[in-house]
Amino acid sequence: MPPAGTRAIFFGTPEIAVPSLEALAAIATVVRVVSQPDRPAGRGNKIAPTPVHAAADRLGLSIMQPTKVRTPEFAAELRALEADVAIVIAYGRILPKAVLEAPRLGCLNLHASLLPRWRGAAPIQWATLSGDRETGVCLMQMDEGLDTGAVLAKTSRTIGENDTSGELFEKLGHDAAELLSTALPPFLRGELQAQPQPTEGVTIARMLEKSDAVLDFTQPARAIHDRARGLSPWPGTETRVMDQRVKVHVTRVAHDTGALGPPGTLLAIDDAGLEVACGEGSVRLVELQIEGKKRARGREVANGLRLAIGTRFGGELST
Repeated sequence: MPPAGTRAIFFGTPEIAVPSLEALAAIATVVRVVSQPDRPAGRGNKIAPTPVHAAADRLGLSIMQPTKVRTPEFAAELRALEADVAIVIAYGRILPKAVLEAPRLGCLNLHASLLPRWRGAAPIQWATLSGDRETGVCLMQMDEGLDTGAVLAKTSRTIGENDTSGELFEKLGHDAAELLSTALPPFLRGELQAQPQPTEGVTIARMLEKSDAVLDFTQPARAIHDRARGLSPWPGTETRVMDQRVKVHVTRVAHDTGALGPPGTLLAIDDAGLEVACGEGSVRLVELQIEGKKRARGREVANGLRLAIGTRFGGELST
């Protein structure tokens, strides 16, 4: 356990951060929770609490949701809490030096990658869509750089060939909580030695854009499958067929190698999905969604659009 009376601040916003907030509350006194402002959500576009805000309310913890973090007033309010440490996971904003130095022992970040690979905003998605076979969580000391701090502890897990980013978010959220529970107490006792990150192997996980969603069937089947699962659930992937915009929700690799036809050509229609030729091999489109329609199995979509063998997928998508 941490030293008695440990005071901690928690920064986080989405669902992946909730298990870590719960873990921190079990081993320390959380004197303040900081989350991004609540925003409209759902069909009614009503203001909804962030997942961390909702969890803080459930746990009876005091919450702050500043619109700006680079103000003297915000840093002063944090310093007045006399916290020993702050834990940050997926807060969504870069913290300035004055905030990083507000707790006695600084701020620690739970980052969902095996640093220095995939520093930045979307490490889980980029690890998945890049075909990585391993990922994890690092607990690191925060500095003013982009995820450049020294690493105190880490945990890893295998990425399955069909794992989606959405599934990994849930798994890594629990991994982060377990890592925090085991690593924070020895850190507070001065028993952990931080290791600087290697200078080699640095990659940046930039923020995703809707333009990343378009599937390019001239790429190998494996790359197309990795992109589809890496961008699931957001922003998702899409293509065009018979002048219809089609969202691609679930894919599988049908064949890894071989030139099976012009890229984008529909090769087969069966209960497993729609097999489409790629630059190398073929990919199976298992679940799709025609614009304005419900999500459906590949065969149902083929029947609805009256697709025939030889139909071409791909082409420009209008915005």
